[in-house]
Amino acid sequence: MPLQNVIGIDHAVVMVKDLDAAAVNWKRLGFTISPRGTHSAKMGSGNYTIMLDPDYIELLGVLTDTEHNAPARAFLAKREGIERIAFTAVNSADGAEEIRARGYEPIGPTDFERPVTMPDGSLSAAKFTTFQWPVAEAPGGLRIFACQHKTRETVWIPELMKHANGAQRLKQVLVVSTEPAKDAAHLGRMIDRDVRAEADGAIAVPSGSDRADFVFLTRDQLGKRYPEVAFAGLPERGSAGMVIATSDLAAAEKAVGNAGFRSAGAVCVPPATANGTLLVFVGA
Repeated sequence: MPLQNVIGIDHAVVMVKDLDAAAVNWKRLGFTISPRGTHSAKMGSGNYTIMLDPDYIELLGVLTDTEHNAPARAFLAKREGIERIAFTAVNSADGAEEIRARGYEPIGPTDFERPVTMPDGSLSAAKFTTFQWPVAEAPGGLRIFACQHKTRETVWIPELMKHANGAQRLKQVLVVSTEPAKDAAHLGRMIDRDVRAEADGAIAVPSGSDRADFVFLTRDQLGKRYPEVAFAGLPERGSAGMVIATSDLAAAEKAVGNAGFRSAGAVCVPPATANGTLLVFVGA
């Protein structure tokens, strides 16, 4: 039975070495970037968000070394890119108990918040309660956690949801693997979802509800999907990128400019140009 308190992908966490430079870079690709947020001293991190509907992308950087961000720092020591994926939690406390019942000892729930500057200049706060699956349980090298939003109005701000590249929502999270079937089955067990084979042999795992799918595939399969893209910097096993639905593919092509190009009917931005993250824009 699928998890009742975990309902699909909420956001993708892209770890970056220079947070402010990454924000400038993604803005150059046609995304509207939120004001910079700073997390608690325990977390030691800061972020910029790229708000979509119903999900989003988070650019996350380490500001101060803490015990909490040790896994993120270990990831950054190797590369930039998608380090973990958050699911939407209806109730984090109940969700943590659900995964405990399935044999996964949860980390948390943990409450935290960050200040938010609203469009009118007033200061508010975004408040969350999160829990994590065990760090060692990382299918395809990708960590997962769940996030309960307590103040959605300070996160999904309409002014931040309009992008020059027409980005609307996440459609797929791409994960390269030397054993896609094994890693997909691992994730399927963790979130209690069935997997399905795609035409080219890649394995998809629905994340729940109407949210984006995970797709596990080999580097060779990824290369055949997007033959003109250079995949320098991607690992043999780990996060590769995101397929993003856009309302206007021509607008996406114009917005990314020389940073991207057409490949297999999509507009692609190679990992080397987007902080270790392949971006694939497709029609909504």
